[in-house]
Amino acid sequence: MRPETKAIHIGEEPNLLEGGCGDVVVPIHLSSTFARKEVDKPPRGYEYSRTANPTRDALERRLAALENAKFGLAFSSGLAAETTLLVTLLEPNSHIVAVDDLYGGTKRLFETTIKNKLNCTITYADLSSRPELLLENATNRAKLVWLETPTNPLLKLVDIPLVARYCKEIGAILIVDNTFATPCFQNPLELGADVVVHSTTKYINGHTDSIGGAVMTNNESIYEKVKFNQNAIGAILSPFDSFLVLRGTKTIFVRMREHEKNAMMIADYLEKHPKIERVIYPGLKSHPQHELAKRIMKGFGGMVSFLIKGGKDETVRFVQNLKLIILAESLGGVESLIEIPSLMTHSGLHQEERVKLGIADNLVRLSVGIENPYDLIEDIERALKSI
Repeated sequence: MRPETKAIHIGEEPNLLEGGCGDVVVPIHLSSTFARKEVDKPPRGYEYSRTANPTRDALERRLAALENAKFGLAFSSGLAAETTLLVTLLEPNSHIVAVDDLYGGTKRLFETTIKNKLNCTITYADLSSRPELLLENATNRAKLVWLETPTNPLLKLVDIPLVARYCKEIGAILIVDNTFATPCFQNPLELGADVVVHSTTKYINGHTDSIGGAVMTNNESIYEKVKFNQNAIGAILSPFDSFLVLRGTKTIFVRMREHEKNAMMIADYLEKHPKIERVIYPGLKSHPQHELAKRIMKGFGGMVSFLIKGGKDETVRFVQNLKLIILAESLGGVESLIEIPSLMTHSGLHQEERVKLGIADNLVRLSVGIENPYDLIEDIERALKSI
């Protein structure tokens, strides 16, 4: 099957065998436990919903299919997926090399739980402009390399195939957070990554009504270990949320085409506006890694970052004068959401660190929805007039 067909059919094949009722949509299996006739033979392998649940199983098959992976696992949040993955793969005193422009929640997890509880060391490097920094910074304890590409919020790209080759040289596992690009526009496993993680809260679900996370891999050993800890730690996705994400995946390819089309129009509009200092979008020729985006991605995504001329006051005034675009954290829903990273998602970073990364007070991150793009542009134009 081609990707668009997998996103609709994998995991929800109607059961027309004896005992099946031909459901076209997988039912929401709310039962916490499953009865059995014989003591040592659970029905169809189901014992307890933390361990396995028919609705979640259907979603996990779908998630694997989206990333062209053999295995998929669903978790109660993106950070739950990351925590379970890290606890599974890391040993005390391990070394992690991570891209410097990270989602704030991931960095908090690294700096608190992983660094303090597992006594791991973490090196943040600009693997976007200089992938070779991986080889320069990796120690003989380097266990994992962690990438986001495009990054959050600066939309920097990392050459996944090149970094994958470097990881093989040093014997490290390459993990890629593919939340921004989505499986529609980038497939890291096919580019050499060992594991892909997602916040399914974002584009995979796509409707801003479910918190979830996912891990996909082709490595059976990694899968079995993470699967064990998924059950042991218990941060699993509920049956109802599994149903919501399953429903969301059916339209992901259609949605992502609209997200990208609208984002391209808005990025082009903003780049020509006199009150905009700079626009960051991989689809623009002005993006320093536009050619890399064309090489490793199948589309440019729905995220646009830009800098307002002026400072914090002008930027706050702009976002607060929007009427249609919603001022809120998160991203990837059908509605457009906007935020100021320095005051919202990345406010936990010290100012010096934000300045070093390029997260200025006048930086705005826009998750472009699938509304009519002309309505969005008119809303932005009205708000810019308030500056």
